Parts: sequence; structure tokens; C-alpha cells
Amino acid sequence: MFLHSKKIIWILFIFLTALIPAACASLPTPTPVSTPTATSTPEPPTATPEPMALTVNGEGITYAEFDAEVARYIAAQTALGNTVDSPTATSTVIEDLVAQMLLAQAARANGFSLDDASLQARIDSLTAQIGGVDALSMWQQSHGYTDQTFRSALKRAAESAWMRDKIISGVPSTAEQVHVQQILLYNQETAQNFLTQLNGGADFDELAFKADPLTRGDLGWVPRGYLLDAKIEEVAFTLQVGGHSDVIASNVGFHILRVLERDLARPLSPDALLALQELALKKWVEEQRQSASVVLAP
Repeated sequence: MFLHSKKIIWILFIFLTALIPAACASLPTPTPVSTPTATSTPEPPTATPEPMALTVNGEGITYAEFDAEVARYIAAQTALGNTVDSPTATSTVIEDLVAQMLLAQAARANGFSLDDASLQARIDSLTAQIGGVDALSMWQQSHGYTDQTFRSALKRAAESAWMRDKIISGVPSTAEQVHVQQILLYNQETAQNFLTQLNGGADFDELAFKADPLTRGDLGWVPRGYLLDAKIEEVAFTLQVGGHSDVIASNVGFHILRVLERDLARPLSPDALLALQELALKKWVEEQRQSASVVLAP
């Protein structure tokens, strides 16, 4: 995640007091003494707040920070050989920042907040790793950071990472899974012909070998939420063991599925666990955003 922070401007106010001398005189006849009118202390001037590019539940990102973030994202994509236009970069950065801020706010609500000492310890560690204070300063400048924005962004990143880990740690390591084999074809007419053969008693494994001699269409064990196409996943989990599906169209071709085995509590593969953790994090952010106050500047 990219790092940002909010610039803080301290303004010192000087209050002046004045002593007003008073004189008394004796007069032949008493005269009323007027009570001095109390004067109120003038209110100190207030600093004009920096305009915000976006706010999440009242916590803001300034235009300067946001523009620097967009520039960093475009530079990173360019370094990877990808071309990204400004609207796409802006949209991506908005989504990333909103997610970070929601996670960081939730971390603080759950009792975790990176205090100044811990933050400084992290900066000291980074300084040592990068080669000293001057090297870190040069890195910050080349990536559009000031000392203050770097500190604030690092704090937010650490808090959001804590909440992220808390969310994904709740994903169980076992789940209901089905062992799926498929016949994947790229022509609907051919797929219908294969289905006709299957319905007529043809061996699924033999037809799967014709479609994919390398793997015979074996997708392995899959939990819910792992397959990219929700429609295919739904069919896989409704099939009986040994049964095959009708032709299912997707954006990659035409599928016929068969379930080889089913396990109600099978340990997840590392890849499947990671996919379900990512899904849990995505769902959490989506749910939080529905109730959050996210304001984008016009």
C-alpha cells in the first residue's frame, strides 16, 4: 500500500494586554462613578483548513497527498510495463485509500493504535535497512513524501495491516469441498455433441482426455468462493458425486462438469486458503463502505 499523511500547520498566537491608568480627583460635590465597560478578549484567527480530496468518516486526504498517490501509482505501473490512464489511476487510488482508512479506523476501534514510540521504532528500522537517514530522505523526496506525510502514512498502513490480519485470521482452514473434473471446449456445437455422447453412456474421462490430454480437465478440490465463475461453482456444488452437468457457457468457453468426490471438512490448499482470505477481506471492505461516510471532492 502507498503511504500518505496529513500536513499539520501550527500557528502561534500572541495575546497582548494593556494597562489603562485611572485618575481620581476630589470634587466639592460627589459625582457618580461610572463602571468601566468590560472588553472581551479578541478571538485569535483560525487557520484555513486544507481542502480535502476525499474523506472517510471525517478523516481526510488532502489534494496534495492524493495527487502524489496517483503519481506514484502511475509510476509503479509504468515500471511494470503497464500503461494506465489518469481516470483509471484515480479510481484505483480512491478505492485503495478508502479501504486503508476503513481498516485503520476499525483497528483503532478494536484497541490497536501505533503509538509514537512504536512508529519511530519502525522508521528507525527502515532507516537502517535503506542505508541511513540521508538515503531515507532521498527516497521520500523521490516518491513525493515529506517527513510528516511519511510518518502519518506509515502509521495508517500499520494499523490497516493489523486489521487485515485480524479479518483473514477468522477464515477457517477447512471447508466443504468438491473434487471437480471438467470438459472445456471453445465451440458450443462441439460441446453439445460431447454432452449428447455423455448422455448416451460415453465415458467422461475419455472425452475429457480428448479435450485436454495433459490434465484430463482435473480441477482438483475446490471450496465455495474459489472458482472465478460463480455460476460454474454453483453447479459444481449441486451435482451428485459421479454426475455430470449440462453445458455451461462462460467467458472462457463451454464447460461440462463432473464431481468425483465430496468432503464436508477438507483442509484447504495454500492457494485456496489465500483466495478465501482475499474474499473475506473484500467482503468486509464492501460491508463497511455501505455504512461509511465517504465524500469525494467534485
